[in-house]
Amino acid sequence: MPLFNYKGRDINGALVQGVLEGQDSSALASLLFNRSITPIEIHAQAAAPTSNNISVNLFEEKIETIDVMLFSRQMYTLLKAGIPIMSALSGLQASTNNKAFASVVGNIRENLGSGRELSSALAQHPQIFSSFYINMVRVGETTGMLETVFLRLFDHLEFERFMRDQIKSALRYPTFVIIAMAIAIVIVNLFVIPAFAKVFQSFGAELPLMTKILLSFSKFMVVAWPFLLVGAISAVFIFRSYIATSAGKYKWDSFKLKTPLAGKIIHKATLARFARSFALASKSGVPITTGLKLVAQTADNDYISSKIEQMCEGVERGESILRTATNSGVFNPVVLQMIAVGEESGALDDLMQEVADMYQRDVEYEIKTLGAQIEPILIVFLGVMVLILALGIFLPIWDLGNVALHKG
Repeated sequence: MPLFNYKGRDINGALVQGVLEGQDSSALASLLFNRSITPIEIHAQAAAPTSNNISVNLFEEKIETIDVMLFSRQMYTLLKAGIPIMSALSGLQASTNNKAFASVVGNIRENLGSGRELSSALAQHPQIFSSFYINMVRVGETTGMLETVFLRLFDHLEFERFMRDQIKSALRYPTFVIIAMAIAIVIVNLFVIPAFAKVFQSFGAELPLMTKILLSFSKFMVVAWPFLLVGAISAVFIFRSYIATSAGKYKWDSFKLKTPLAGKIIHKATLARFARSFALASKSGVPITTGLKLVAQTADNDYISSKIEQMCEGVERGESILRTATNSGVFNPVVLQMIAVGEESGALDDLMQEVADMYQRDVEYEIKTLGAQIEPILIVFLGVMVLILALGIFLPIWDLGNVALHKG
């Protein structure tokens, strides 16, 4: 529906103005009369001019999760202190250091002034506020527990940020090791082995099979490295394009859960976020099926999200949460037992909170021991590299040196 700018007088004669949606000016006038506002002026809002020129401000601040976290915490504090929401938003807009987020808060305040609810105003910025966040705020508006919901959302976002950082930490070390090994292989083949090749050529002796293989592979890399570089860049581009599709992201998310070492950490971290999100939705009074649908959007893993959606479908068919969780195949027996107890006792939200805490402790322990688990693999790989170099490079030099000594 189109937007209309309006001016009017309330029952006290004070001037009121703002922006509202409506089918036409007559419908908007009726809406204003119902709100005890006598319209003075109503006109359609001019459409934003279109331009073929694309302007990008590279220096504009990005809105991070920490900005939304601080917004949630401050909203809780201000609302709990009894400050009206418009005054609270005005204060936050003035005190926010991030200018881009301050502009968003100002827009939210304008939407509230035009008659929209807070959840609807937040929904105008889906790239900043997730559907889960918006729905939690809507529940808070409906139940009159808005300040409590903001506090829970702050805790939720803090936990989400912590788990994301944990996953990044889990992947950082293996990624660094793989990159370091790849660089070492490239350097050896492009610079080290060619130097030895000149020495072998000067002797003119018959070389062992391993040495011939190393020299041939090195020669191939020296000649074809530009094509290999272009191929690697193309492979990265194709891979990123593939996982940008829904089918590609689903398969990649499924594969990540099966990778050695890091896979189990990603799995536990994702399920910890699911349990914490579901506990928050349940405590806020969201129905189970609605809560599962919302939580599926926060899983940040398409494979786990599909399993949560299957759980939702099972609950809608009348199955118990325990049965649907068992059929999903992503929870371990201990968690399933806790879900069973929570379902029987009616304290499922508390038990899901316990599940989230348990997974969080597991993730922290796995990350602390990740280095110790990777070190044996690294040592074996380095040992194999040294063995290949010794057999292919240094052994022939040793043999040729012995032959030269005997001749002397």
